[in-house]
Amino acid sequence: MSKLLASVNSLGEAQLVLSIGVDIIDLKQPALGALGALDLPCVRDIVNAVSGKCPISATVGDLPMQPEIIFNAVKSMAQTGVDYIKIGFFPGGDWLATITQLADLSRDGHALIAVLFADTQPDFTFLPALKAAGFRGVMLDTMDKGQGSLTQIMPKTNLIAFIETAKQLNLLCGLAGSLRLTDIAELLPLNADYLGFRGALCEQQQRTATLNLRAIGAIKQALRF
Repeated sequence: MSKLLASVNSLGEAQLVLSIGVDIIDLKQPALGALGALDLPCVRDIVNAVSGKCPISATVGDLPMQPEIIFNAVKSMAQTGVDYIKIGFFPGGDWLATITQLADLSRDGHALIAVLFADTQPDFTFLPALKAAGFRGVMLDTMDKGQGSLTQIMPKTNLIAFIETAKQLNLLCGLAGSLRLTDIAELLPLNADYLGFRGALCEQQQRTATLNLRAIGAIKQALRF
């Protein structure tokens, strides 16, 4: 059964989704891009407030794939005490050198999650390199939120191939990317570990708007069937 990852942008939102019982609280700032990062003090406040009641992931921002830049951002985020650190693998740059450098942080016990973007035709042959570098998991997301949901952008056969490859490598796998309530029935049989939501949890389905309790409840209920 796929679990619910809910993206939040503040301590108040984190406390709200915690009270509802989501499976993982994901920290990001949607106003700053696909994987916009929250300020480190805000992340620390949320980690302290949640205090082990729910796993927390956090993004490091929409950063260029330059090893030193990514490494420093991940190292800083790791010091906040989050459980998982999500790194967006954006087009261009040096993916392999970045993965190699991040292996040092994996060896230190930090749980890294690579985020690939379905609308950039990601290369799934990088997944074994992620595993070899000690990454804990991988997610599919979308970079351009105006193009529709993940199910509209990537064929189901590709989603199945992604999940099967991740599971063969013993990597956690998640699906996200403007997912809607109506996507859940199609995605549940694929058995991803997590389905990630932001816009579908918000007022008027707008990812930068405030959270809507009824919408969160509907998503949670749909994931339980």
